[in-house]
Amino acid sequence: MLRIEDLDFERCKPGFLSAILEDLRWFGFSWDEGPDHGGEFGPYEQSGRRQHYATGFEKLQRGGFVYPCFCSRQDVLRVLQAPHMGDEEPVYPGTCRERSITETASDLGRTASWRFQVPDGEIVSFQDGNYGPQRFIAGKDFGDFVVWRHDNQAAYQLAATIDDSEMKITEVVRGADLLLSTARQLLLYRALGLLPPRFFHCPLITDATGTRLAKRHDALSLRALRARGETPESIRQTWATDPSAP
Repeated sequence: MLRIEDLDFERCKPGFLSAILEDLRWFGFSWDEGPDHGGEFGPYEQSGRRQHYATGFEKLQRGGFVYPCFCSRQDVLRVLQAPHMGDEEPVYPGTCRERSITETASDLGRTASWRFQVPDGEIVSFQDGNYGPQRFIAGKDFGDFVVWRHDNQAAYQLAATIDDSEMKITEVVRGADLLLSTARQLLLYRALGLLPPRFFHCPLITDATGTRLAKRHDALSLRALRARGETPESIRQTWATDPSAP
């Protein structure tokens, strides 16, 4: 199954989907279900699945698991007086937990996002298929997280949880940078009354300094490697023997 996670509308430009399909096929991937094949669990682009997410979000609202938040990312960083470190979001300090919708909206004139209120102090644990037992403390290792954005769209944590459940995914295999997201999503599975899949987190490919590959670090994309004459076989062999290769 190929699922396209295209909820970041500003970054998802026309032509990206066809490029993804082309690059994956060139590298050797194939799939039975997806945006170009159809299948039982479509649509396979998250941009077309808003109603699925809205139904889950409304269930969270009815259960009292979420609250409106009017803080921007910069607001959170200023309160914490800490710079942005890495890719993980800072632990939310709970600024809007006790504010009412009417009071905050009139005071700040902002559209709300909605955060899932984590059970502070609860240990969220799971068995990872690669890294073994994992243990995170809600409210310490991660805070209240956004499930519905201020632009009236689902956030990643909610969308991925609902998609994996509705598409009958039994094992999630992804990068180790999402271990903490698994703890968040397990709380969502419980709140929504859904059975979670198994999880297997893989080490990330890094450069010679140990920094994860990313466009902001000028890491080469698969398409760039292809353009300079690399083949799928040469790429696999190079990264298998020397992950720090340029």
